[in-house]
Amino acid sequence: MLNTEFIHPKFIPTWILILFMRIGVLIPFSAQVVIGKSVGRVLYPFMHKLRSTAYSNISHCFPHKKQGQVNRLVKRHFEAIGISFFETANAYYGSDNKIRKLLTISNEKFFKDALQEEGGIILLCSHFMPLMLGSRALLLNHTIANVYRPQNNKLFDKAMVKGYKKNGAVMIKSTDTRSIIKAINNSLPIWYAPDQDLGKNNSVFAPFFGIETATAAATARLAKNNNTRVIPYSFIRTKKGYAMSFEKPILNYPSSDPIHDATIVNQILEKQISKSPEQYLWIHRRFKTRPNDEKNFYKYN
Repeated sequence: MLNTEFIHPKFIPTWILILFMRIGVLIPFSAQVVIGKSVGRVLYPFMHKLRSTAYSNISHCFPHKKQGQVNRLVKRHFEAIGISFFETANAYYGSDNKIRKLLTISNEKFFKDALQEEGGIILLCSHFMPLMLGSRALLLNHTIANVYRPQNNKLFDKAMVKGYKKNGAVMIKSTDTRSIIKAINNSLPIWYAPDQDLGKNNSVFAPFFGIETATAAATARLAKNNNTRVIPYSFIRTKKGYAMSFEKPILNYPSSDPIHDATIVNQILEKQISKSPEQYLWIHRRFKTRPNDEKNFYKYN
């Protein structure tokens, strides 16, 4: 049961959002996509700062694209943002049967083989718009720990945690390093997306789409525990549903060189992003922290 602290007028918009999410899961996938794209098109003209951030990120990561191509990709990205409302709703409130029908799974044997052996497992993923649904889909066949960053909205955060826990997830805050290591040492697979700017103190600089980027150093540190295998994992939307795929565990990882390790991770994420670039989280200021006081990429600070 949710705390009485959420019975407050300031949470009325969040309660309305949760109601719409519960209704949204009843809509068929094809209709969710059509409605979601329309929502994204409506949002596009009004989200000036986010639109500017997405444009800057995409133009820097794909310098070969002309201005018109970048603009079209930004618009497609906002369509993906609109669809992500339904994807998040499906993650929290969708039935196992509905999600299972939408799934196509590739190379799951890499994950299953790792589960048969002793040691930790990190499922390495990136921040795609269907990210939340991707972690929920894993719970259909496996018990995993979700490493997550708490939402600023406490009610929405409570709804998120409750939605995952009822479907079997172990929820661990990204700041709770002790619990993350405990899960790894207990051979509980963790779902981990390290591709956000955490600042200089928690990062090393490594190439990402050819740009020196503040990259989380924690991935390699965590992988040093309990013979941990790092398995690249991706989850993207297709025309008929969602493609879940796994890759072979990263060889010789981690090494003694944190920059080399961060570079390997970024190369894997680049490969994932390039398959469906419109679905990646371009509205995050991924390049905010710059080395050697380089010029900020973004118009809005």
